[in-house]
Amino acid sequence: MRKLIFFIGPAGAGKTTLAKAWARKHGGAFLDMDTLLRPAAEAIMTLAGQDPNDRDSPTYKTYCRDLGYRITMDAALENLELGLDAIVVGPFTKELADPFWLEKELSNVGATINDVCVKAVFVYLPSEEAYQERIRTRGSALDVWKLDNWKHFSQSLIRREIKWLIDPSSILYFDNSGPLSSVKLDDLENFILKS
Repeated sequence: MRKLIFFIGPAGAGKTTLAKAWARKHGGAFLDMDTLLRPAAEAIMTLAGQDPNDRDSPTYKTYCRDLGYRITMDAALENLELGLDAIVVGPFTKELADPFWLEKELSNVGATINDVCVKAVFVYLPSEEAYQERIRTRGSALDVWKLDNWKHFSQSLIRREIKWLIDPSSILYFDNSGPLSSVKLDDLENFILKS
């Protein structure tokens, strides 16, 4: 059965690193919202007279956020239509709270949770300090606003509940503190491949 695998969580949690490790070993379409949206976001933010690397300000949220999710999910759904696994990476903060969001998305290609194996991995770190350290260490231009506006940004770091109408055994809350290890990857594999 085709798989739709979500790696969800706040910036700095390590969701992209985990998703790439999974994709290297198991294949599938790798769809990172940051990568897919980047060219459009840079153009839109530049035209709006804003920092093209900003991914967190209210201006970005207004002009780009929903577009990023639409682009990412359209690509994921197209791959599912082709019978391919789709690995989707992004925060999905608003979408997690809507119990019917996933069903609505799948219905766009005539699919349901009964014919697509959905797995959702919510990746998190145990403390605000751990996020700040990881974000600072990676040194991305996309993180400047986060660090400069830490008090505001840090509110987004809460561990959120996935409210989608899927079996609870299809949801994993994954503490990603420390380095990537074979133990972590084994845990992910056991969860995703478990029927």
